[in-house]
Order: sequence, then C-alpha cells, then structure tokens
Amino acid sequence: MIADPFVQLRLLDLQAVDTALTQLAHRRRSLPELLAIADAERRGAELHNELVDAETSIADLDREQRRLESDIDTVRLRADKDQARMTAAGVPAKEISGLQHEVASLARRQSTLEDELLELMERREIADTQLLVLRESTDRVAAERGSAEAARDVAFAEIDAAATERVAERLELAAALPTDLLALYDRVREASGGVGAAMLRQRRCEGCRLELAGNELAVVRAAKAEDVLRCENCRRILVRTHESGL
Repeated sequence: MIADPFVQLRLLDLQAVDTALTQLAHRRRSLPELLAIADAERRGAELHNELVDAETSIADLDREQRRLESDIDTVRLRADKDQARMTAAGVPAKEISGLQHEVASLARRQSTLEDELLELMERREIADTQLLVLRESTDRVAAERGSAEAARDVAFAEIDAAATERVAERLELAAALPTDLLALYDRVREASGGVGAAMLRQRRCEGCRLELAGNELAVVRAAKAEDVLRCENCRRILVRTHESGL
C-alpha cells in the first residue's frame, strides 16, 4: 500500500484523537465518584436492612407492651373486684380468707408484670435511640450519595463535551484519508489495543517501544517515502518523520 507521506503523518493526528477518546472513555468508567456512589449504595442497603430490623423489633416491643399493660389492667381489675367483695356485708369468713389469699397473689403478679413492663420500656428507649442513629446514618449516606451523583454528572458533562469535540475532529481527519489506508489503520488499531499507527522515532517504534534490528532498519531505509510500512514486531503502521533517525 502507498500513501502520500503527508497523508501518513495525518495518521498520527488520528491516532492522537483516538487515544484521547480512549482516555476519556476510561476516565468516564473510572471516576472516583462512581466508587463513592457504589459504596453509598452498599452502605445504604445495609442500613435499610438494619432499619427494617430495628423497626420490626420496636413493633414487637410495642405489641408486648400492650399485652403487658392489658394483663396489668386485668390483674388490677380482678384485685379491685376481690377487694370490693371482701368489704361487702355478709361475706363468710372462709371466703374472705380465700379472697385475701387471691388478692395477695394478684399483687405479686401485678408487681412482676410491672417489673417486666419497666424493663421492656427501657429496652424500647434503647431501641428508639438505635433507630434514631440508624436514620441519621441513612440520611448522611443519602446525602453523600447525592453529592457524589452531582459531582459525577458534572464530570460526565465535561467528559462528554470533550468527547464530542474529539469525535468531530476524528470525522474530519478520517474523511481526509484514503479509504484503504483508513480501513487498514482501523483494523490494526482494533487488533493492537487501540494503537493503529506509531511514529518511528530514533529507529524505535513508538508502538511497541522496540528498536528496529539491522535488517528491519535496512528495509525502512530502502523504502520509498510513499510506502506504507508496518512494524515487524507489533505490526502497527510505522510512520516516518524527521525524528526517525534514518
């Protein structure tokens, strides 16, 4: 394949644009804000699960508190009823004795239930504090995520604007290149990690960073200026300039 030496130099300009586009795409994929968002999402999910557990625990405590309060009211009403029965006229002494025994038993039961209720209320207070901490943590993580998302959007806008400019440059450069040369460049670039053309600088290929051997150098020196050369090592298009050291 042959191409005007000036046209071959344009391959280096095209390569610079493609390299810039690759770097922009890499930057877009590897923004630190993306890691921050992912971390916030992970922590937010963990906190959500903890919140659900905490709220469920509080609901269970509330249900148990209502049960205890109901039991205490039942015991108190029974005790009041027995007390009223004891003071009623005409109650046999034997029944009064039984009522006194039951009232004492009910008093002990009420005391036990009230102790359980007090302990439960203390647990509820601790659970409320833990829930408050979890909600504050959830709000803080949500704020962090929102801040990271805003920063990400700003960075995306800057990167996308730069990429749009580079794409326009690429279209202009590609349109000025011969179809066969552009097709070769694109094939080589796809097969060679994004680099399709490399400068020959001081007898070294800038693509693979290897210096041309004696016979390789002889071939390059003997080639015509319009000959499109390939590096024998990396097979990239080798572009000669005044820096080639030939």
